[in-house]
Amino acid sequence: MEKSEKFYINKREHNDIVILELNGYLDAHTSPIFEKELESIIENKIYKIIINFKNLDYISSAGLGVFMGYIENVRNNNGDIKLTEMNSKVFSVFDLLGFPALFDIDITEIDSIKRFENKN
Repeated sequence: MEKSEKFYINKREHNDIVILELNGYLDAHTSPIFEKELESIIENKIYKIIINFKNLDYISSAGLGVFMGYIENVRNNNGDIKLTEMNSKVFSVFDLLGFPALFDIDITEIDSIKRFENKN
């Protein structure tokens, strides 16, 4: 797992779902770390992904772009990227750019897991 002093990812699995906990600052300098992690997951043919934001303090447009770069591929493979546990500062950035219309954004990680499980 690649790390930056201001950003890192904790990766967990729950059945056939991968959960990525983002920590710190996701910006132009750190978004390649996140991008590489998503690429690796998709290359392993895992298409049910939850991104947990509880420890993310900041996201820039470069970080947001990573989501847009992968969502179509994931959905074309009958998967999805669910977003959860955003603080109000991070949510306001997503909200400003209309992401709630494009992505499921849940209050808790359990809610995101249930969305995947109820879809089966």
